[in-house]
Amino acid sequence: MKVGFIGLGVMGFPMAGHLQSSIHDLIVFNRSEEKSIKWIESFGGKRLKNLEDVAESSDVIILCIGKDDDVRNVIGGKEGLINKLKPGAIIVDHTTTSSDLPIEMNNLLNPLGVQFIDAPISGGQAGAESGQLSIMAGGDKEAFAKIEEVINTYAKFSKYMGASGTGQLTKMVNQICIAGLIQALAEGINFSESVGLNSKDVLEVISKGAAQSWQMENRWESMLQNEYDHGFAVDLMKKDLDIVIDKANDSDINLDITKLINNFYADIQNIGGGRWDTSSLLKRIQEITK
Repeated sequence: MKVGFIGLGVMGFPMAGHLQSSIHDLIVFNRSEEKSIKWIESFGGKRLKNLEDVAESSDVIILCIGKDDDVRNVIGGKEGLINKLKPGAIIVDHTTTSSDLPIEMNNLLNPLGVQFIDAPISGGQAGAESGQLSIMAGGDKEAFAKIEEVINTYAKFSKYMGASGTGQLTKMVNQICIAGLIQALAEGINFSESVGLNSKDVLEVISKGAAQSWQMENRWESMLQNEYDHGFAVDLMKKDLDIVIDKANDSDINLDITKLINNFYADIQNIGGGRWDTSSLLKRIQEITK
């Protein structure tokens, strides 16, 4: 099975590396050629210089890019994949987008005999580097079965969620839950520091009980050290939560806490922290709200 991978950013770079290390015949493409060259230097493999060549050479095409319009342009743009896609090809999109985009893409591609799987990912940069991502997928069930072995190269768990768009809806639930967890952790640490406790000891104790979470296990130490130059960026989380809130507003769903935390991330962006890790919600409490 010939696989094309498009998007060699923070997540895509190591994900494609895991694929290259597997049995798959991999080619890569990135809009910034420098990243493609760097990837080839790190992993070997083959790079192509335009999207049409990727389409012509691939049975499965994996996208890990930025937002809805990026996906539209890569697939349906003037020099996009659509011009040379093989009948029977499958596009797997790991981009976090709206839940309407996958339906739109399938309406565009299905008449050509091409399936589009929305397959957003969770696990952050660390999960991508270790090959321990979680993947939630929507679209044609038979098409998912064909690509499951491919995506499990860089995932610890993948699950078919249902019709087109359900993968993105599941990712929205994921981001809602993460946002609330991080804000609670930030407030807890700030409280601990403010009342004079040894926060390292506090986190060691409570992380062994019911308060435990991935965020606590993996972020409390860097939060205490005021280190945020790593991990999942505030800009990306803000983009994701904007999508969540748009969907909630359209569906008349109450997301009071999520909307509040999304505003907190806007505060962080306003002071130049858009590339900080999402755990910088603690920095906002300690420095911005003084």
